[in-house]
Amino acid sequence: MSVDRRTAPLLVLGGVVSVQFGGAFAATLVPRIGAPGSVLLRLLFAMVILYAVARPSWRGRSRSDWGTVVLFGLALAAMNTSFYASLAHLPIGVAVTIEFLGPLGLAAALSRRPRDVLAVAAAAVGVLLVSGVLHTSWDRLDVVGVGFAALAGVMWAAYIVLSQRTGRAFGGLEGLALALIVSTVAVAPLGLTSVDRWTPGDVALGLGIAVLSSVLPYSLELIALRHLAQHVFGILLSLEPVVAALAGLVVLHQVLDRAQVAGMALVVLASAVVLGAQSRPESADAGMGPG
Repeated sequence: MSVDRRTAPLLVLGGVVSVQFGGAFAATLVPRIGAPGSVLLRLLFAMVILYAVARPSWRGRSRSDWGTVVLFGLALAAMNTSFYASLAHLPIGVAVTIEFLGPLGLAAALSRRPRDVLAVAAAAVGVLLVSGVLHTSWDRLDVVGVGFAALAGVMWAAYIVLSQRTGRAFGGLEGLALALIVSTVAVAPLGLTSVDRWTPGDVALGLGIAVLSSVLPYSLELIALRHLAQHVFGILLSLEPVVAALAGLVVLHQVLDRAQVAGMALVVLASAVVLGAQSRPESADAGMGPG
């Protein structure tokens, strides 16, 4: 299929679907081997595949470049570990909606337009509805899950900033391939504690998650961003909470109540307003979040 302005949105949408269904499958792995083990499997396979594709050069890099890629890798590790940890407590649609406040808040802070500030405020109300804070007693509220999802959002915002800096210092997917080495090493001490529980099926699932959550979406986005209008990219990314809820329904049989659906609609609308007005991302790493 040839890629142009008409077909490029389909590639981004395909990447969004791939990421969120990868997250849904990861939610089936976390209860068996834990969040760190699940993240380690995903990062390890993604690292091997993307390193083979990118073949990054280790020479001619400044100390600043290496510092950037190390911070990027650490943010990638923390983002995915906290997100996977939230999946042990929350439906994936709820987790993604909460964490989406990270990139949404970052975009609004960078633009400083009154409309964006109001949109983020609306999104915050939406997150309150999705999380259940407004209609759930404190003793029944899963504070741990909400906390992990919120931390994932903060790290997603850091990931976006650092991925843009990495994209300026390294060509193509070189920076991401090197950052995946850092993130894999960072997660390994915790992830390897569950290695005695890994089955061949778990390892195969980890490979599938790596392809769905990293390799495929990054490749699709890299191609699409060469042809995609900036506002279309932002609007398509705003659909991530909805696609996550769909993945949760199809893969995990998770059903959200009316208040949660209403809250998700607020977040999606706010995201479309804020992200739809942003400039095109500076690197292919900047768009896709954890999943």
